[in-house]
Amino acid sequence: MTRVNHSVQSRNKHKKILKQAKGYYSARSKNFKSAKQSVIKSCQYSYIHRKVKKRDFRKTWIIKINAELKKNNLSYNNFIFLLKNKKININKKILSYIAEFKQNDFKKIINYIIK
Repeated sequence: MTRVNHSVQSRNKHKKILKQAKGYYSARSKNFKSAKQSVIKSCQYSYIHRKVKKRDFRKTWIIKINAELKKNNLSYNNFIFLLKNKKININKKILSYIAEFKQNDFKKIINYIIK
């Protein structure tokens, strides 16, 4: 029976991992075993932080909206409640932009909601 040689496939797998580990410090970019561990861990971190990034953006939007609402003596919780009662569908990202850069328009929104 003929002998099967897997060197091509394994070399390609190693090259793929080492290419992903390019730029890592010391043996993490040279040795396959440590490079593989580093690449796996970095993929886990990037997966987790894609979710955390969205969470952080939401936090900053709420902080910006709340800062502008404090100037007008209104709480964030009450503001969102009034928005939903008036059936106004503006997302937090747009509200934070309006609160940060267009304070006059934001005051108009607040006045409309309160009345």
